[in-house]
Parts: sequence; structure tokens; C-alpha cells
Amino acid sequence: QVQLVESGGGVVQAGDSLTLSCAASGRAFGGFGLDWFRQAPGKERELVAAINRSGGRVHYGDSAKDRFIISRDNAKNMLYLQMSSLEPEDTAVYYCAAAAAYDFTIRADLMDYWGKGTLVTVSS
Repeated sequence: QVQLVESGGGVVQAGDSLTLSCAASGRAFGGFGLDWFRQAPGKERELVAAINRSGGRVHYGDSAKDRFIISRDNAKNMLYLQMSSLEPEDTAVYYCAAAAAYDFTIRADLMDYWGKGTLVTVSS
């Protein structure tokens, strides 16, 4: 069993930067493919970014390209999402998720563990 706890959300202004963190406990973090997803009010959940077990492969959703950076520290059991040039459209609950059986995946249905999310609100 793995517990994921996101932190770092808050209220920021458009153009600001914010870094989200996801702390894992229960199992070695290095064995999981990890993703960040988000869900805005009234919208479907969408992939923000994904990273493989070693951290050597990353993928970004269209909304995150060129603005967000996903990274991980397996020794600390931490996942990060550095967000810059934030826009009101980035307002959402951000979730980290872990896939035990996959080195790398962007599919939400393949995630085994989810955090409860952290809310990011970007004001204009």
C-alpha cells in the first residue's frame, strides 16, 4: 500500500510560479511510474505530466508544455511539479498518482494509488 499526500497548492496571481510536492509513504517510491493530473470545476480530469521510474523520461500534457516541470527524488520519496507562468485556466485540484506495474504511463486508469489533491487557484 502507498499513501500519497500532495502539498503546495494555494492562491496565486496570473504569471506567478508555484511548486507542488507529493510525498509518498508505504513502499519504495522508485518502483512506480508517477503522474500529475488535475481536475478543474466542471471539467474532466486531465493529465498534466508524467515521469518514469528513473526520472529520465517525462511527458507533458498540452496545457503544461513549456511552463511546467515534473521531477522526482526517489531517495526522498518525493514527486514535484514546478509550475510557472500560471494562468487562470490552471485553476484546478492537482493530484499525484502512482502506477506500480508501469515504468511510464499517461493513463489515469492504470494508476494504482492517488492522493487526495491540492487546490491551486490562479486569479487574474
